[in-house]
Parts: sequence; structure tokens; C-alpha cells
Amino acid sequence: MKLKNHKKVTLFGKHFSISKILFICIAVFCSTPFVSSPVALAIGIIVAQIMDNPFSDISYKAIKWLLKIAVVGLGFGMSAHSAFEAGKSGFLFTMTSIGLTLTLGMFLGKLLGIDKKITQLISSGTAICGGSAIAAISPIIKADSKQISVSIGIVFLLNSIALFVFPTIGHLFDLTQNQFGIWSAIAIHDTSSVVGVADVYGSKSLEIATTVKLARALWILPVSLIFAIVFKGNAKKIKIPYFIGVFIVAIIVNTYVPAIQPLSPYIVKLAKVALTLTLFLIGSSLTFQSLKTVGIRPLVLAISIWIFISVTSLTVILQTVN
Repeated sequence: MKLKNHKKVTLFGKHFSISKILFICIAVFCSTPFVSSPVALAIGIIVAQIMDNPFSDISYKAIKWLLKIAVVGLGFGMSAHSAFEAGKSGFLFTMTSIGLTLTLGMFLGKLLGIDKKITQLISSGTAICGGSAIAAISPIIKADSKQISVSIGIVFLLNSIALFVFPTIGHLFDLTQNQFGIWSAIAIHDTSSVVGVADVYGSKSLEIATTVKLARALWILPVSLIFAIVFKGNAKKIKIPYFIGVFIVAIIVNTYVPAIQPLSPYIVKLAKVALTLTLFLIGSSLTFQSLKTVGIRPLVLAISIWIFISVTSLTVILQTVN
């Protein structure tokens, strides 16, 4: 039985919702150094089963902005040279994986008899960058709220699993920081989970994964254009991920402006706090009840193409990347 939002307590002569006070306290706790990204996600999932999110109306916007702040802030912990090398080494992997994932996703979706728009959203979300890709593609193909919610629910679920499973697999195969950074950027859907899982594995892995992942996110533009042409969608709805440009500026400033470098470690710490809060909020939206509406066939589709791209990319990386 969930804690109801209408229950209130009186503090300093004013009435406050118990659920709001509790939610804020947990969020503040997740901002402390005692809580890692995976733990914050797990806490969020537990909270979602105990109580309704009292800030559900603003959580989605908060997730988007906190993630952008986290990504830009992490740019102040990177050098332009290493970021360029990481982006260059991951380009071929990114391009190939996106093409394979989209093709396989469309084929399996048709084979399983899944709604065409749900297939397109899940395939693009898996191929590019999870919820961001789904948000970008959905207005172009005129997806309705149910199709969007099903697709995002599946992506968030698989991202949550990845955050716990990928570091274990990385250590099992004794992946280097470089290998794990590229693999997580290619095989995990959403930027928040990529950054979270790479941060757990190591600082070098975090740098590589963030750069490769954001380079992968830029493929939203050409893929959106393809969807608009092939599926006769609305090209005017194509969104440009401007914050990636700000991330690049942060890297350049950190590399070539010495005055900012003493502040960079503190900016990075704040960015990681923003990331932890992002994952807590994502977890707080993952209720078992909402996941029941997903349906078995879309889930089978998402898991199938995710396993395919994860195993294939890991195999290639083990053989070609040091």
C-alpha cells in the first residue's frame, strides 16, 4: 500500500505533505557522496513502489535539464585532445551499430506484429540515445501518448538493468577503461545510464563513454530526417541537440583557458550530483504498475535488439580495441 500524497503534517505552523517532505529528504540524501549512481537509481525504484511521486508533473522536465547540466559539467573534466581521439575511435562503431539496430528492429517489429510506431520508437531509442531519441522521433511520426509511454517505459527499464549489469560484465571480461567506455556508449540506450555506468567503472571510461555517447546522440538529426522522408513525417518537428555544442565548448574552455582549471574539479563534482539526482528521478518513475502496460511483444523486441547490439559490439571491441 502506497503512502498517499494528501496526508499532511504541521511544521512551524504550516501544513506540509508527508510524501513531499519524504521525497525531498531522499533526493537530498542521494545528493551526498554516500550514494553512487546505481544506488540512487535503486532508491528511486524502491520509492516508486512505496509512494507516488508528489512532483511527477515537473520530474520529467527536471530529468531533461539535470542531465544536460550534468553532461556539460562533465565537459570541464576533459581535454580537447582526448575527447577528439575518443570521438574519432568510436565513429565507425557508432555508425555501424545504429544502422544494424534500426534494420533489425524494423524487421523484428514486423515479424512480431508490433504497432509500427512503437517499433520505430523502440528501434530509434535503442539505436541512438534512449528517451531523447524517442522524444525527437515521436512528433515526426505523430506517435500518440500511449505509444510514447510504452517505448520510454521499456527503455528506462533496460537502462536500469544496464546500470547494474554492465560493470559486472566489464570486470568479468577484464575490459580496459577504453574498451568499457566505448562499449557502454554503444550498447546502453540513454545518456544518463551511459554516464552513470562509466563513472562507476573509472574516470577514463567516463571520459570516453561521454564523448562517444554524445557523438552518437548527434545521429538524431540524420535519423530524424530519414524518418521524415521515408515515413512521410513532419520535418519541421526535427530537434537539434544544442546542449552537445555547449558540452564541446566546456571541453575547449577547460583545455585552453588556464584560469578555469582550478574550478574544474568542483564543477565536475556538481555535475555528478546532477547525474545522481537524474537517475533517482528516473527510478522514481519506474513503478511495477506502469511497466505492466508495456506488453510482452514490445518488451521482447527491445530486449532482442539490445542483446544483439550489446553482444556484437562487445565481441568486436574485444578483438579490435585495446
